[in-house]
Amino acid sequence: MDGLLAFNASSYGYVPKEKKLAVNACAEDGRLVAGLLGQTIHGWLRLGWLWVSEERRQQRIGTELMRRAEAEAFDRGCHHAHLETVAFQARGFYERLGYTVFGVLDDYPRPYKRFYMQKQLMVPGAPGPAHQPKA
Repeated sequence: MDGLLAFNASSYGYVPKEKKLAVNACAEDGRLVAGLLGQTIHGWLRLGWLWVSEERRQQRIGTELMRRAEAEAFDRGCHHAHLETVAFQARGFYERLGYTVFGVLDDYPRPYKRFYMQKQLMVPGAPGPAHQPKA
């Protein structure tokens, strides 16, 4: 593994630093009702998992977690985000947040499609992607 990391670093010109990212939401009683896990590396946010409890769906909690994760990633210097989702999961949700499909894998898992999605990150409320992350 060290050899591969050294080879990659020689191509990148730097040693990449992965940083974990976690955002969650709790009910008034402290119970976890939603969570998001991901990581930032190479100027990208990789969204790994987003979960919202059944009773809290359709209340914009997932949207808020995504907004917070994207803002944190932008502050870390990320310019894009990517994720994957399966046909029966949340493709429409991510599309409403500005993600677009850049790849599809058929029959994974069979008989579904897996969608690979990405988005350019911007300062929340800004008119376009030309803005820079906070110093």
